[in-house]
Amino acid sequence: MKPQAKAAANKGASKAGKGKKSRPKAAYQGDAIFIDRELSWLAFNRRVLGEAQDPSVPLLERLRFIAIVGSNLDEFFEVRVAALLQRIESGVGTDGIAGLDARGKLTRVLEEARATVNGQYACWNGILKELRGEGVVVKTAQELSEEEDTFVRRYFRREIYHLLTPITVDPSHPFPWLLNKALCLGVLLKSPGKGGREILGVITIPRILPRVVALPESGGNLNFMFTADLVRHCVGDLFRGYPIRECVSFRATRNSNLYVDEAEDDEEGNLLETVEEEVRNRRKGDVVRLEIEEHASKALTEMLARNLDLEPELIIRTGSPVNLNRLAALCDLVPKPALKFLPHTPAALPDFADPDEIFSRLKQGDVLLHHPFESFDPVVHFIETAARDPKVFAIKTTLYRTSADSPIMYALMEAAQRGKEVVVVVELKARFDEQSNIRWARQLEEEGGTVVYGLAGLKTHCKLAMVIRREKNGFRRYAHVGTGNYNPDTARHYTDFSLFTRNRDVTGGISQTFNYLTANARQPDFRGLWVSPISFLKGTLENIRREQEHARAGKPSGIVVKINALMDREVIEALYAAAREGVPVRLIVRGICSIRPGAPGLSENIRVKSVVGRYLEHSRVFCFRNGGHEELFIGSGDWMMRNLRERVEVLAPVLDAELRTRLMQVLAVYWADNTGTHWMRHDGTYEKARIEASVPAVSAQDYFSRRAAGEADLPPIPRLWDAE
Repeated sequence: MKPQAKAAANKGASKAGKGKKSRPKAAYQGDAIFIDRELSWLAFNRRVLGEAQDPSVPLLERLRFIAIVGSNLDEFFEVRVAALLQRIESGVGTDGIAGLDARGKLTRVLEEARATVNGQYACWNGILKELRGEGVVVKTAQELSEEEDTFVRRYFRREIYHLLTPITVDPSHPFPWLLNKALCLGVLLKSPGKGGREILGVITIPRILPRVVALPESGGNLNFMFTADLVRHCVGDLFRGYPIRECVSFRATRNSNLYVDEAEDDEEGNLLETVEEEVRNRRKGDVVRLEIEEHASKALTEMLARNLDLEPELIIRTGSPVNLNRLAALCDLVPKPALKFLPHTPAALPDFADPDEIFSRLKQGDVLLHHPFESFDPVVHFIETAARDPKVFAIKTTLYRTSADSPIMYALMEAAQRGKEVVVVVELKARFDEQSNIRWARQLEEEGGTVVYGLAGLKTHCKLAMVIRREKNGFRRYAHVGTGNYNPDTARHYTDFSLFTRNRDVTGGISQTFNYLTANARQPDFRGLWVSPISFLKGTLENIRREQEHARAGKPSGIVVKINALMDREVIEALYAAAREGVPVRLIVRGICSIRPGAPGLSENIRVKSVVGRYLEHSRVFCFRNGGHEELFIGSGDWMMRNLRERVEVLAPVLDAELRTRLMQVLAVYWADNTGTHWMRHDGTYEKARIEASVPAVSAQDYFSRRAAGEADLPPIPRLWDAE
């Protein structure tokens, strides 16, 4: 092949190759070539906040995004900030992949978190005014009419008063133990009599109460009041005889990390009991954040901080209401479809309309579903049909997270009742779902199923299901590989892929994976699957280096990956090396990203984008150009240390040529997206994509919704390797 032809075949790679002669000096050295994890995550949460600030997003959906930002921050403090505080207390000098000074990093993290909180409340106050224009009014006590005041006081006495426990903090009444993230009122009281001293009062608002109360309609408006404001308005009924000087809302966030020593609890029964105990103890974690209304006095704030044993730097002053997660409840109470996203009905594939036809369809070839644009029902039907099919002898699956009323778990219990071999590998340490998984595990065991808790020291995060069916020529395996959980609820809001296959190599590799999980098989043959911690990292590095070799040889090379997070040092260094050799590296990373794209002398040939939209981008797809013979994988793992080394993850090759082409088209659409896209700069900041006048607007999520609905008038999308 002539040099000109080689260059044409490699397109973008050849452009980067020209820079080899006079490559600029690297702008970053040492650990500075990486972006810090926590700071990158905070940048992601700001992108979510950007959706709430976007006037093109329906008004009530903007409230949902504000609530999501708040929920994200809750978990961030419970887990990441809590861990950082513990490392500082242990005397650790530096922290994270970027080697930042731990104390300085904490200061930056708290500054960024406060900036996000300020942005939330500024956005909320603006939306509050717009809602009034739409006839939706959230009232404070000062705004109540006489009729509304009467309604509120009657409602309080009838529905709330009997559930509240007012506590005054004094020698006979110690400061109460506050549940993690419980909404509370702090009340500054004056003891009766002349010269009375100040006393702290505390009320916890039970979670069983609604967070928003609908008031009587008036003037054509829908009126609401937050429950905390309602209780505050009537707080005098709870502390009778005490002059009330001040009453503010506050909330304490506690360390929610689990600390399980599996070396001591490596038997299944012991591990189950240990996790149960740790979940109970989670309620007693140290406080890592105090949220309190910004107008709270110094005296009241200091009283609370002292009783919570909290440093001043961990106090976050907020607007009202404290805990913006409550805005999601307000969205659900407002019956105004025009202020919400248009309802989306996932497309149902004709081949899977009748569950009894699933196995016949899979004999014709593999099936790939793209959720939520295409229905998750076939995944449920796959298990339900197997449970009732007399030809099915065994079902094996993994459970990381599922819904509270899971049809899949009920189907597995039914299969066990029918005498089928049912094996479920349950992850007991799926953060914040431990109690639910323990409950499902016990119920399945009671019905005769076999429950295994995976391998000591490794979380089971893979999403696998396998059905073993007796057919004419003996037993045949059918399998499902997912990028998301077996959870019909989240499948309506997360973008994920489902691969159904009866391919002997793939199902054989999945069978070996289950043996690895249940028996810790020492020499598993995964048959082309990438399974961490054994072969996921190895396969990743080998494929990156192969692209590097293709670039050196002038063959077509390229890497396009869609993942949730990228922060593994070894993978990032391999990507840097490949990019310097001319490999075009295109990364679609929703959240944390520790690589520096476009840095002079380091990564000019690497581009990173984050796509944020109506649905949570959750799918993982890996595409390697391989000299023009593309290899594609889907699965559960990201390029993070924990996924590559500390979990059992599975990436399955997509072997069907038609499905590979379809996945490449999906990646091309995401790369062409210019409405939900944020481009990452080499300093770790992001810039919202600008739509050029000559380029059609492309929203990947809208594109897939319209395509699933059968619309033909879709914007043109460049082929994957042609796109810049």
